[in-house]
Amino acid sequence: MRTITEQVWTDANQSYLMAAIAATREQIAGSTTASKPAVTTSQPRNPLFAQTPPALEQLCSTFRLSSFERSILLACAGMELDAQFAPSCAEAQPGRPAGPAFALLFSTSPEAHWDAISPAGPLRHWRLIEMGNGPTLMTSSLRIDECILHYLTGTPYLDQRLNGILEPIGTSEKLPPSQQTIAQRVATLWAASPEERRPVLIELNGADQATRQAVAASACNFASLPVNRIFAGALPLQHAEIHALIRLVEREAMLNGSAVLLDCDGSDMDAARKNALHFFVEGLNSPLIVSTPQRMSGHLRQATFLEIEKPLMEEQRTAWQATLGPAAASMNGSMDVLLSQFDMSIDQIRTSGLRAACKATATEEQILETLWESCRVQARPSLDELAQRVETTAGWDALVLPGPQLQMLRDVATQMRHRSRVYQAWGFGGSSGRGLGITALFAGVSGTGKTTAAEVLAHELKLDLYRIDLSQVVSKYIGETEKSLRRIFDAAEQGGALLFFDEADALFGRRTEVKDSHDRYANIEVSYLLQRMESYRGLAVLATNMKQALDPAFMRRIRFVVQFPFPDATLRQEIWRRMIPQQAPTEALDLEQLSRLTVTGGNIRNIALGAAFLAVRAGEPIRMNHLLEAARGEYLKIEKPLTEPEIRGWV
Repeated sequence: MRTITEQVWTDANQSYLMAAIAATREQIAGSTTASKPAVTTSQPRNPLFAQTPPALEQLCSTFRLSSFERSILLACAGMELDAQFAPSCAEAQPGRPAGPAFALLFSTSPEAHWDAISPAGPLRHWRLIEMGNGPTLMTSSLRIDECILHYLTGTPYLDQRLNGILEPIGTSEKLPPSQQTIAQRVATLWAASPEERRPVLIELNGADQATRQAVAASACNFASLPVNRIFAGALPLQHAEIHALIRLVEREAMLNGSAVLLDCDGSDMDAARKNALHFFVEGLNSPLIVSTPQRMSGHLRQATFLEIEKPLMEEQRTAWQATLGPAAASMNGSMDVLLSQFDMSIDQIRTSGLRAACKATATEEQILETLWESCRVQARPSLDELAQRVETTAGWDALVLPGPQLQMLRDVATQMRHRSRVYQAWGFGGSSGRGLGITALFAGVSGTGKTTAAEVLAHELKLDLYRIDLSQVVSKYIGETEKSLRRIFDAAEQGGALLFFDEADALFGRRTEVKDSHDRYANIEVSYLLQRMESYRGLAVLATNMKQALDPAFMRRIRFVVQFPFPDATLRQEIWRRMIPQQAPTEALDLEQLSRLTVTGGNIRNIALGAAFLAVRAGEPIRMNHLLEAARGEYLKIEKPLTEPEIRGWV
């Protein structure tokens, strides 16, 4: 709803426009006399227009229309708004269509010039008018663009051709100081750009999509510019189509004095899409902000790259306290635990805090549990696209390991729980710049419990577990492996999930003595992975059966090294005892005899499960003969002979 002031301006603007149309009509009809006002581009004396000139004059100034071009535009508007305009045109050009044609306007204006109707002139270049059909250019009818007509009447709207492509965005709530500084810098850069040159291109990198948009909106607010967003995925790929889109987007920006935010987050950047994106960025002359996680290259126009970080820890603390309100007072030390685990944007903090803020009578533990789960859920989407999330239910009783290894895993959990106090409150974090995370290497042959251990830790620490198959990440193309790893770690930083890098042999196995460039890049990939593991704020675990392939220098950068041994007979017997559920029907099972099978826990699970299905099929409880048949199938699968001592006396 318009305010009274806006409505008064609209009424005055309408009167001014109709008076200008009437003057143009009289000029065409040849009835203008010295006693009547001539068509003029001078500013009106109406005090209402002191701050905001009428739309007609704003448009003429914006597109630098000459007096003759102004008359053409008014003639086209008159056909839509003035009932007397068509008869006047018909009388002035007998035998021709009633609409204004260039020949008529050219003959009735002393300021006429031919290039007013040129495709390069502002009227046609910016599509302010449209050319109709006619035998000649001079006699073709002219028509005003609908969007321009509404703009002149004081009721601007988004061009329908841009619906679903361009959308206005408003300024979000106040940014934290560290991000507000970046927004102010964007406004300063634009203000410093010379008027005769197009504004410097701003590229915002880092952070998440919502944060980059909030910074862009705040920057435009500082610069007193509305901002419209367009997604890179909405750009057409054909040259003619994108050229037309650039013209419409730039016209919209000029009409409303607005900036454009090009959002490249999540776009499928194949070669065609990259070309369209490049063409759009270079072709648009309006204030432009490009939002993309990683820096783009190849800009020909002047560009400034600004990296946006997540809010500082103290800024996040302030946001949590403001969101939780009275509930924050009961958090005490729990706030540090939350801050050390989750690196959230201000919007995400507000979203997560809404539920807990309503629980004024809840205990500190209940509030923390609510916040923790909400933060976990919010952190998932960006990582779900890059890695496999594993649901975890396994507790410590799922692990059968020697005492030292089991204790080392418990130490990992202990350090993860108390790292914020040791690193921050006690000062052990220092100024090294390393993250608050923990790194671990799980070494051992397949089936010895490495994956299960990761599941137990994730369940114990209430973390999401993501399995990354390094054999799928490693690329033969130089630099691609690091790019893939960077995307994974950047996405995981928000929630500090447990990252389990399985099949690490795919990376370590490539590492040999440096004899050529490929060997050197294999070393670089390993070094990059370990460096990101060190700086990662969560728990990162490497799983490998080639511990010996790691350089001792690399080993020093890993906090915990847990060797998962091949289980001996005692451990195998315990694994068998835990592997067969108590509710499963059994008969005459001999765990000591079963422990003679020299296989890992993973193989034992397969044998037990296979035997259960054999027993179900036979309508019998699980017996040793079922386990023997299942064992033969498992040994055949792993290409290992089943020896007579292993199964002596089973049946």
